[in-house]
Amino acid sequence: MNTQILSTSEYDIALAGKILAGGGLVAFPTETVYGLGANALDETAVKKIYLAKGRPSDNPLIVHIAEKEDIIPLVKEVTPTAKALIDAFFPAPLTIILPKSEKIGNVVSGGLDTVAVRMPQNKTARALIKAAGVPVAAPSANTSGLPSPTKAKHVIEDLSGKIDAVIQGEDCDFGIESTVITLATDTPTVLRPGAVTKEMLEAVIGRVEIAKAVLEGMASDEVAASPGMKYKHYAPKAKVILVNASKERYEQFVNSKKDAFALCFEGDDVAIPKVTYGNESDDLSQAKEIFDALRRLDDMGAKKVYARIPRKSGVGMAVYNRLIRAAAFHIIDLEKPFTIGLTGQTGAGKGFVGEYLSKLGFNVLDTDIYARKICEPNSPVLAVLAAEFGNDIIKDGSLDRQLLASRAFSSPENTAKLNSITHPAILELCEKDAVFPSVLDAPLLFECKGDKMCYRTIAVLAPFELRLERIMKRDGITRQQAIARMNAQQGEEFYIKNSDFTVVNDGRNIENQINEILEEIL
Repeated sequence: MNTQILSTSEYDIALAGKILAGGGLVAFPTETVYGLGANALDETAVKKIYLAKGRPSDNPLIVHIAEKEDIIPLVKEVTPTAKALIDAFFPAPLTIILPKSEKIGNVVSGGLDTVAVRMPQNKTARALIKAAGVPVAAPSANTSGLPSPTKAKHVIEDLSGKIDAVIQGEDCDFGIESTVITLATDTPTVLRPGAVTKEMLEAVIGRVEIAKAVLEGMASDEVAASPGMKYKHYAPKAKVILVNASKERYEQFVNSKKDAFALCFEGDDVAIPKVTYGNESDDLSQAKEIFDALRRLDDMGAKKVYARIPRKSGVGMAVYNRLIRAAAFHIIDLEKPFTIGLTGQTGAGKGFVGEYLSKLGFNVLDTDIYARKICEPNSPVLAVLAAEFGNDIIKDGSLDRQLLASRAFSSPENTAKLNSITHPAILELCEKDAVFPSVLDAPLLFECKGDKMCYRTIAVLAPFELRLERIMKRDGITRQQAIARMNAQQGEEFYIKNSDFTVVNDGRNIENQINEILEEIL
């Protein structure tokens, strides 16, 4: 297919309108990003959009209109809330979802009973819709999953030879897709943030919710009710990892990296190759530049990119929403005290993994050592233990650990009491000693809620017989005693379910497994 490159002249817009009316595809500028348009009332034409983009068919499209009243035939009812938003904002970078009319087919709506409609601010876009004489379904004009296009050249790079025409207009003003709000729920809910913020919407219609999927991703069984909700989206070819950190900590972190790029703000003191995306205090500048910045990283040959995280309020929420999907939700949180939580079954080899991480430069915080520290003579914890389990557990000022164990482990209730006293104290000491990067080495990591302080968790597992042999040899105990200790722990399924990563110590190369996990984490 020969893709025509058209201008914004009246003649070329009229030509583009005829292409749309005839069932063809035309890419055109809007104030948000470039859109790829088709006649929204022609199911065959709309299917071509999915084919050209390589877009999943369950991902609904937005229908663009030229005038406010054009929404009336497309929906069952323009509700008072919808009318308030239309009157206050249209034309705007705002999409409204309502129950659809019979005019809207299943292809446009992604099989849903709703339709998403917006009236763009961009004059070229509205002129094209008027020239076509039909509502225009239009997602972003890019290969599905890649960063959205904010310049005509991005569209040509992605879709040349796959669509009928591109209107080569101005760069997009906002640089991110429209805000999407659904009015098909009990409470109006933002499904995709954009330049029209939650605060702006609430000033018109009152309470507005933010869908959980905006910042955390969709649930496995959740249906995408809006474009841009998929787990991974807007992503360059490079692997993007978000870094939650102050300016100084981010600079220190990325400047220690090799063979990586930085995606940061103007003025960040970064020594590795970098691309900036706006000013730290100017959300709109970040929004306008983010997609172009992601594409430039690919042009520069970046393979791994550490992106400084934007704020999550105002338009910054929209920028964060795009970045978190570009990164497939990979985040390094330097504001947390621990990088990795390390746990596992007794006899599986957790100690070996901790030693290896220590050699790699991690600060290993062993909770067994801290458990002894909190029970040193005259410690506050020791007094609490004595009050709970009897003063005779203290002899000559020191804890009789064997006597305490006999009482604390005599029943589940007593064990719970022991843990409620010792676990908070242990974690408090660990947190004081934590520096990035640290490892919290805790046999009861999940039971003591230590995982809440960790960015990612690793569990070390091993086959039953192999663990049994190691424990008997290590502790000089009988097979029956070793089995009793093993049975007192959680089963393998518990660790697999609760941990982010597992290391299997059954003769496989442990170091290689750890290196692969660290590559994923860092």
